[in-house]
Amino acid sequence: MSIPSQALGPDYTHMRNDVLLDIAIFLSRRWSYNPKTIIILTRDRMPVAKIDKNQITLPFLNYYLGTSFQQYRQWRVGLWYESMRMHYSTKVLSYEHAFGFLLNTIETKRVEILGLQIWEGMMKELIFNEGMSWFARPLLNSVYGKTKIIEAFSQYFLTGYLKGELYGNDFEKVKNASSFANDIVHDAVKNNYHTEWIERHISTLIKMLGLDALTSVPILAPKTRIAGLGMNQSDLVKQIEKLVRRNTKTTDPDRTSRQIIEGSDVLHEFETLLKESKKTENKGYESLENLGLSIPEILDIDPSPIYDADLIRKVKSKFRDWKTGWIERHEESGEEFDSDSYTEMLPKNFLTDLKLSIKTRIAIVLDHSSSIEEVELQYKRATVALCEALNYLGIEFAVYAFSTESGRVRCWIIKPPKLKWSATGPRRLAQIRASGGTPLAEIYGLLQAIAKSFKPDIMVTLTDGEPSDFDAVREMVLSYRKMGIHMVALGLGRNINDAISIGHNLRYLTYERSLAVSRLEDIPQKVIYLLRN
Repeated sequence: MSIPSQALGPDYTHMRNDVLLDIAIFLSRRWSYNPKTIIILTRDRMPVAKIDKNQITLPFLNYYLGTSFQQYRQWRVGLWYESMRMHYSTKVLSYEHAFGFLLNTIETKRVEILGLQIWEGMMKELIFNEGMSWFARPLLNSVYGKTKIIEAFSQYFLTGYLKGELYGNDFEKVKNASSFANDIVHDAVKNNYHTEWIERHISTLIKMLGLDALTSVPILAPKTRIAGLGMNQSDLVKQIEKLVRRNTKTTDPDRTSRQIIEGSDVLHEFETLLKESKKTENKGYESLENLGLSIPEILDIDPSPIYDADLIRKVKSKFRDWKTGWIERHEESGEEFDSDSYTEMLPKNFLTDLKLSIKTRIAIVLDHSSSIEEVELQYKRATVALCEALNYLGIEFAVYAFSTESGRVRCWIIKPPKLKWSATGPRRLAQIRASGGTPLAEIYGLLQAIAKSFKPDIMVTLTDGEPSDFDAVREMVLSYRKMGIHMVALGLGRNINDAISIGHNLRYLTYERSLAVSRLEDIPQKVIYLLRN
């Protein structure tokens, strides 16, 4: 079969990791039926699910072999497998020792069988992934000791073939162990047994392979395993053809092989993500560094501590009431009213449901000076809830945070104006630590160029109300107001007396509207008040 070179996966431009994170969260929650799944991206780590924490750890794309499109397809399959574990498994042990490695390997086949019963369309991608994994698997002739037996079992059990040779009685040992493991998987699927039932058979499997439960298993990245070796595309074609003939009942294996190699089912998704990646956060500027702005780039952070689902629900409800003008109340008593029957009796409807369209553009500036350190967690939770509510209503907004590190003023982009609020926002916010003073005038100065481009209608500043230079802040606030931007501020006090003092300070700073709160959960409601004309 002749495969055109472009079908083998052309090398595309770079995909941003925050875009990768967003698609991973969407797919994993859809595949696993778990809306609480958290994705952690990290370097040179194989995909691993932590079921008790609702967490999946994934590598970056360059962990895998091939072109960027081929890397994405392998990464996507790895995400699917771990999502299936989240749905069907009850535990995942460490891969670094024989017992956990063997349990996880058997579970891989069980969750694959169960997963394909629902996600049949993944079959072609699994075949492609297995074809690519041929290059990543080590040659058995280059592996020694107990590690060779473990690797041979993994290859033969999962694929039905060995890459290299086994000598003496080792092949029979691996063959019998694989047959035993396949019987375990068959019985588990047939009788709906779970991970604990399979775990009870691992000791027998270890004895059959002549291993020890604590035998170390080296886990290497695919590129590390075949360092110095090139990947021959013609070999990939041959491998895919072999897998198609063995694993499918197609009457046209050449056509099926071509479809699998081209990956047209995933290509559109990949190209859409690339387009999203091309949307830069500093469009129109030479560089963010020249503006004095920074982007928190660490992605292996769990944002769940600052994600308060109950608070988000309450804030969304308040914003929805504000938008529609309707407030729904549930009382303990009252008569049932059939509105449909009543309105049919009238010549025309006596109620008109007017849905307001909010066109306001908002910029939010978050003070992360050391004064908020005591309430930092609650402060971040209130901020995330506010952002979720603004996003829920489709309001265009941007979020910036500032702090001081080693005497240097830092202004962090949490959410740029033109990109959607997503899981990346809370991850970025979670990285910012409260430190230093309150260089508010300097921050306004750094944000001026972006403000002229974004042109927000309102700039909301959440601060402790005690800037380093009061007069400089007054001048900057007035300059923003001359640009037609409504400047409002919300002060954060430790108690009522502190809030009153902060309120006085904010009025001196010539904000058009200002309030001070001593309870962080009041922040969203107060922001609604500040946003009203």
